[in-house]
Amino acid sequence: MTGGEAVLPGLLAELRDKARARLDPVHWDFYEGGAGTETAVAENVLAFRRLALLPRVLRGAGPVDTRVTLPGARARTPVVIAPTAFHALAHPDGERATARAAAAAGAVLITSMASTTAVAEVTVAARSVCEDAAVWFQLYLQPDPEVTHTLVRRARQAGCTALVVTVDSPVFGRRPRDDRNGFHGLPPGCATENMRDLPGAPPDGTLDIAMSPALSWDDLRRLRDHHELPILLKGVLHPDDARLAVAEGMRGVIVSNHGGRQLDAAPASVEALPRVADAVAGRIPVLLDGGIRSGSDVVTALALGATAVGVGRPVLWGLAAEGEDGVARVLAELQADTAHVLALCGAADCTAPTRDQVVVRGPHGVAGC
Repeated sequence: MTGGEAVLPGLLAELRDKARARLDPVHWDFYEGGAGTETAVAENVLAFRRLALLPRVLRGAGPVDTRVTLPGARARTPVVIAPTAFHALAHPDGERATARAAAAAGAVLITSMASTTAVAEVTVAARSVCEDAAVWFQLYLQPDPEVTHTLVRRARQAGCTALVVTVDSPVFGRRPRDDRNGFHGLPPGCATENMRDLPGAPPDGTLDIAMSPALSWDDLRRLRDHHELPILLKGVLHPDDARLAVAEGMRGVIVSNHGGRQLDAAPASVEALPRVADAVAGRIPVLLDGGIRSGSDVVTALALGATAVGVGRPVLWGLAAEGEDGVARVLAELQADTAHVLALCGAADCTAPTRDQVVVRGPHGVAGC
C-alpha cells in the first residue's frame, strides 16, 4: 500500500481491498504501481491531506448545483473518469462497463488510446444508457502522423466530442513493479483495440503505442489544423507550458503527473495546480487528476482553480471489485460527497469555492496557500 492510500474513506477502502483480492497480482501491480520509488504516486494523495478547507457561513447559497460545462460536454458532476489502460484486466466487460456507469452518472469519460475496447464500442455502450453521454478520446501523438490522424478520425466518427492529448510521455516511465513481474504486454485474448488495422500494422493486428522525444508543438499544431475536435493537453505542470497551450488554441489543460507513473520526481498534481491556474487566468478550463479520493479533495481542487477533476485508480478498483456497479458506486459516492462538502463550505456551485478557503495544515495551525 502506498502511503497515501492508508487514509482512504470507507467505500473506496472496501472496493480497493476487494479488487486486490480478485485481481491477478501482476495486474494489480500494473494498476497500482508508479515510476521509480513511487514517491509521486503517494504524494498525489498525501498532498491533499496537508490541505484544509475553511468553510464560509451564512452564505444563503441554497441547493448545491454540481453541473459543469467543459469542451464538448455538459456534465452533472465535476468528476471526470481519467484515461486508464486495459480495463479488460479488471473485468470481462472492460471499458463498456466503465462507459455505462459514467453515462448513468452524467460524468465525462476519457477513454484511453490503450483501451481494450475499440472507441466506437465504448461510445455505443455509453449512449445505450444516455444518448448525449460525453466521451473524450485520449491520444498520444504518434511519430507517424498518419497513424495519429487515423486514430482521430475513428474517435470523431465514434462520436467523441474532444481529444485529450497526453504530453508528459516522451518516453515510457520506468516502473519497477512491471519490470519485476515481467509485465510488458497484454495476455492472450486482450489487445489494444484502438491500435488495430492502422497504417503499418500487420494484417488483422495491432501496432504498439510509440513514444518519441522528438515530438514538439509543431506536431500538435498539425493535429489542431487537421481536425476540428477541441483539444485538451494532459500532463501540464509548468505554468509556461500552460501559457503556450492557451496561445496555441488548446481548449483546456489537465494538470497531471500521470498518476505518478512517469517522472517520479514530479510534484503532486495539486501542488502544481495554483500556478497553472494563474497562468491560464480563466481563458480555458483547467482540470486536475491525481490523488482525488473524496469530495473534500474535489472541492479543494475547485477552490485552487480547477473546473473539474479526473479520477483514475478508484474507478479501476470499482470495476475490478464489482464491474459496472462498482464504478457506479465510486462515482455516486464522490458526487454525493462533493455536493455535501460544497454545502458545508457555503458554496452554491462548483465555481464558488475560492483559494482563500484552502489552508495548509501545520504543527502550529494553518496558513494560507
